This record gives sequence, structure tokens and C-alpha cells, in this order.
Amino acid sequence: MAGFTGPYIIKVALDQAIPTHNLPQLSVLTFCYVLTLLISAFGLKFRIMRTAEMGAGVIQNLRQDLFSHLQLLPFDFYDSRPHGKILVRVVNYINSLSDLLSNGIINLITDLFTLFVIVFFMFALDYRLTLIGLAGLPFLVLALLLLKNLQRKLWQQVSRKQSNMNAYIHESICGIKVTQSFAREEVNLGLFAKLNDAYRQTWMKAIKVIIVIYPIVENISVLVTAAVYVAGVFWFAEELTVGVLIAFLSYIGSFWQPINNLSNFYNSLINAAAYIERVFETLDEKPSVMDDPEATTLPPISGQVEFDHVSFAYEKDHEILRNVNFIAQPGETIALVGPTGAGKTTIINLISRFYDVTGGKVLIDGVDVRDVTLRSLRSQMGVMLQDSFIFSGTIIDNIRYSRLDATDEEVIMAAKAVCAHDFITKMEKGYYTQVNERGTRLSVGERQLISFARALLASPTILILDEATASIDTETEILVQQGLEKLLTDRTSFIIAHRLSTIKHADRIMYIDGGGIVEAGTHDELMQKQGAYYRLYLAQYQFLEAI
Repeated sequence: MAGFTGPYIIKVALDQAIPTHNLPQLSVLTFCYVLTLLISAFGLKFRIMRTAEMGAGVIQNLRQDLFSHLQLLPFDFYDSRPHGKILVRVVNYINSLSDLLSNGIINLITDLFTLFVIVFFMFALDYRLTLIGLAGLPFLVLALLLLKNLQRKLWQQVSRKQSNMNAYIHESICGIKVTQSFAREEVNLGLFAKLNDAYRQTWMKAIKVIIVIYPIVENISVLVTAAVYVAGVFWFAEELTVGVLIAFLSYIGSFWQPINNLSNFYNSLINAAAYIERVFETLDEKPSVMDDPEATTLPPISGQVEFDHVSFAYEKDHEILRNVNFIAQPGETIALVGPTGAGKTTIINLISRFYDVTGGKVLIDGVDVRDVTLRSLRSQMGVMLQDSFIFSGTIIDNIRYSRLDATDEEVIMAAKAVCAHDFITKMEKGYYTQVNERGTRLSVGERQLISFARALLASPTILILDEATASIDTETEILVQQGLEKLLTDRTSFIIAHRLSTIKHADRIMYIDGGGIVEAGTHDELMQKQGAYYRLYLAQYQFLEAI
């Protein structure tokens, strides 16, 4: 506000103080003018700091909300989307909104207030010149409306091209070892070049529309200012003083600056709309697995697991499981075997409620897993999935991931139980050795052993092992089996294994195929039946003998 009194002070000086040689008045006016400049500079600094702080807070909260929401989304969300496209929404799209939210919205309010003040002073000086000065606004609004749809469409295309390119980059980095193994570098470079060029071309099309806005604003402002000059000098010369004309020209020059800012904000808003749509599209994604509003906390369990006429389908009309029924008693070890894609992993995913059944019920101690909170359910389970994911950080932190309050001694005990202690202590810093994302410094078997220790450290009532020993050598497997005999005691355990020698001592083996349980029993019972399990075991034995 202080800055806009400057032209009015100049007007008073030109029309009153200077013609009458009133030095005291001129001195006061000069002091007031300098004071307005100082107040304006201080206010500008304060505004910049406050807007930056507020904008950074908005961006922080938006990114936090998006990341928090991603933690709630189920497996099927990640199974159906390239991870690179998810990553670009959390990082690139939010960063693209940073300037808009950091400065744009606050500046919008400031510029609107500035316009109101300037127009007030303009009308106070001369309403006729003000009407001439405002005559260009309808043409500007019309131009913006005509370009809006085209601009939005082009930036949506930019968003899609950027998303595709980032998804390919992420996929290429994750698969770089396969790429180099098959000498696919040149082919991949060609594919990336096409994606990169498509992004560039789309970007340039969008930029060509953006750069049209600024000349439109500048041309309209120049024409309107020229009209004010003409009107002031030729039409209303006898009715205007020099001070009024100079002050008004100063205001009309200041008037178009916030107009230009507002047009740039509008331009940025249209550009960012494509990114905003993608961000809120993710935030609006409803988790298919979530706590019921009336869900209760699952009390400490004994470990009975029951499948009551359970059916499940990842896609409609393509059931993986059909009318599956079984009861696992507390402390019982159940092994799931069968051909690939038969539904073994699906069964353990339903127990942990990573997916919801499409028919029937999964009961823990007689309680439907959908009636309890996910946290209280999963906190009493130890799960080791097929993907032995290792986080960047120390080995001890990776093992402790399942139970943050575990002591170093408890971590070491878990590692010893699965025979991971020896190879860990041989590393340069032992348990405090830093490992890279996905454990690239470790062998596949070492990563599995660390994941195994992580699952066992949770001391769960229900233990789920999906291909727990798939990448462990035979000698280590014997040692792991000895540790498992103790660790599986008094725990309900579900073990998926293609290596049948690892599950011979399970209390019950269930052969899964065709969407259901084909046969179940102990190893000896199933071998005597000479059914599906017998044929699978015999085929595997003969294969190993042939090797």
C-alpha cells in the first residue's frame, strides 16, 4: 500500500510544492516518498520470506499426504502400474507444483489487492482516463479463454510423455544387469531416444502456446498506455494538470505489472493442471484393502487359521481359488506345493490380508480378518515373500526392520538361527556394514538369509515363508533346517517350497492345483497315495539324480 502513494506524492509536489516554491512542503514530501520506498522494500522482503515459507509448507504437506496414501494402497495398485510412473508423481509432479504453490497463490492475492489499490488511485485522479486504461482487459480475457483448452490439452500430453519416459528410465536402471548381459544397450538407447524426442516435441508445442501470452499482454498494455497519452495530451489537456497526467501514467504502468503476473499465474495454473490431476488421481485412489470403520483390534492370537469356502480372483471371470476349505491348528506347520500359478502365494497373501477374498472367509482364531485392523493382524505375523528386498542402510537395521525395539543381541540370535551370522561377521563392519538398495552387494542367498532373519525376529504367532530356501546352497539349507525346527515350534507356519526336501517334516502338506486343494496329508501319507504329490516328488528326485 505504501508503495502506491509514491506517484500521488509526486503529483502533489508537481502541482503544489514546486510551482509555489514551498521548500518545507517539498522537504516533507521528499521524506514521505523515501519513507514509502523503505516501507515498500521491507514489506517486499517480508512477503517473499513468508510466501516461500508458506509455499514450502504446502508442498511438504502435499508430498507427505501422497506418500502416506501410497503406504495404504494394496499390492494390486503396484502390480498394475510401472513403479516409475508412481515415482514421477511423488517427485517430479510435486516439484512442478512447487513454484505455483510457493509463490503463485500468495502472489495472486497480493496482485489482486494491488490492482484494487491502483484502480482506486486511478479513479481518484481521473475516471475518464481510468476507463480508457481498463478498455484492454476484455481483449486480454478473451485471448486467455481462447487459448485455455489448447494449452491444457498440450500440457496433459507433456505429462503423459514425461511419465512414460520416467517409467522407462526406472525400468532400465532396475534391469541394467539383464540389459548388459544380453548386449541390449544400443536397442535400449534407441527406444529411449524415441521417448525422449517425443517428450521434447510435445514440450515445444506447449511452449509455443505459452510464449503467445506475454506478447498479448505487452501489446495490449502498450496500446492502452498510448491511448492514455493521446487522451491526456489532446482530449483532456485543458482539464488535466501535469502532476495528474504523470501520476496517472505511473499508475497505468504499475497496473499492467500485476495484470502480467496474473496472466502468468493463469498460464502456470493451466500448465500445472495436468500434474495436479495426476497427483489427485493418486490421492483419490481408494485402497481395495483397508480397515472397516467398525474394525476392532485383534487380541493376541493362538494361531488357528481357517479358510471357509474361500474364493479369489485377481480379475473378474478368472478365479485363482475356488471354494477352498481347511483349518490350520495352532503350532501346526503346513507346506503348500503345486505347479506355478496354482494359487499357493495367493493363499498366504489372503492370510496376511494383502488382498481381500472375493468369496468366503479367512478366519484367525475364529475372527474374520476383515473385522480387525490391518496393523493388529499383520503385527502378529512374520512374512517372508519371494522378493527378498533389502533396504539401503546397515545389515542390522535391515534385520531389525520387522521389530524396531529389538536389541542387538536379539538380532544376532535371529541371524545365527538362520545361519546368516557367519557371513555377516566376515564383512568389513559386520552387522554395521552398509548395503545398497536391494542389497546389490550381497548374493541372492545372503539376501534371503537376511530376510529370513527379519521375519523370525518379529517372533510372530503365524509365520509365513514363501520360497524361504530357494537360493540357499544344500549345505546351508541343512543348517537352516536345524534352526527352523526350533523356531517353528509353537508357531502356526505356512511354507511354500518347490524344493520338496525342505518340507518333508511338515505336519501337513497341501497340494494346490486347479483352484483348490487336490490332496493333503503328511509326506509319508501322500507318498503312499501315489497321487499328484507323489508324482511331483518323484519327478523332482529323478531330475536331481540326472544332474
